[in-house]
Amino acid sequence: MTGAKTLTAGAVTYELEIPIDAPRERVWQALTDETNAWWLPDFHMVDPDSTVTFDIQAGGHLVEHSADGGSLLWMTVHWARPKQFTLYLVGHIAPDWGGPATYNLKFALEETDVGCVLKVTDSHHGHIDDGNIRSLQEGWTTLFTDGLKQFIEQGVRYDSK
Repeated sequence: MTGAKTLTAGAVTYELEIPIDAPRERVWQALTDETNAWWLPDFHMVDPDSTVTFDIQAGGHLVEHSADGGSLLWMTVHWARPKQFTLYLVGHIAPDWGGPATYNLKFALEETDVGCVLKVTDSHHGHIDDGNIRSLQEGWTTLFTDGLKQFIEQGVRYDSK
């Protein structure tokens, strides 16, 4: 077969914790209803002016849309548990971005004495390597620290509003 390449496959799980100085109800609202406001410019893959929306029901999507009709499905909601402040999501990584791989994300908000902690559990299976995992860990940490956390704690916005 011309151009065929055998890839190794495996699985990995890692966890991140992002402390946020706000009640988890506020963080949940920002995470799910105000996604475009804190989504960092470097994370807009379709177009610099695209809009990111999050439909948090089973089968719903975290998706990016551009004015010219382009779109990117970031993740699909597998299980939404709003009363428990928990979401389970599934996404795919194309070969162009280091895949093929599938990932399962869990977002859980836990109360603390000074606000809450966003706990992110990221599990991948498929073609994975240390470089890709390190990049994903750094990416999620940046998005939730410089994006979500700064939006909630300091009002930093990345949309046009």
